[in-house]
Amino acid sequence: MELKKLDYDITVCKVNSEKEIDLNKDFYFIGKTDEELSLVCRTEDTPIHTIERDDGWKGFRIQGVLDFSLIGILSKLSTILAENKIGIFAISTFNTDYILVKKENLHRALEVLADEGYTII
Repeated sequence: MELKKLDYDITVCKVNSEKEIDLNKDFYFIGKTDEELSLVCRTEDTPIHTIERDDGWKGFRIQGVLDFSLIGILSKLSTILAENKIGIFAISTFNTDYILVKKENLHRALEVLADEGYTII
């Protein structure tokens, strides 16, 4: 399985309104519940006004389109990282999964995953 490293810094934040999010950007995830409006985006694209923000994330995605019948892909990756004391922030889309780790853990995360047979591109 191939994992593609994302070459930009990522921020996870909470915003007050959808109006604060630039939907023309090429990388963002929005999560809205009855309690919050969360945004994951490139750090450079983070809205000026946020309720809270956490910078310093890097990430990678599982390459290709994952079939919904596949079981345990995210679980296996997160277990390997957890066993190596690397925390994650996971995002799932219709096509695939993204895993974010703190910037200082990215090299080690990709190294341990490569040691487990994953191809890093």
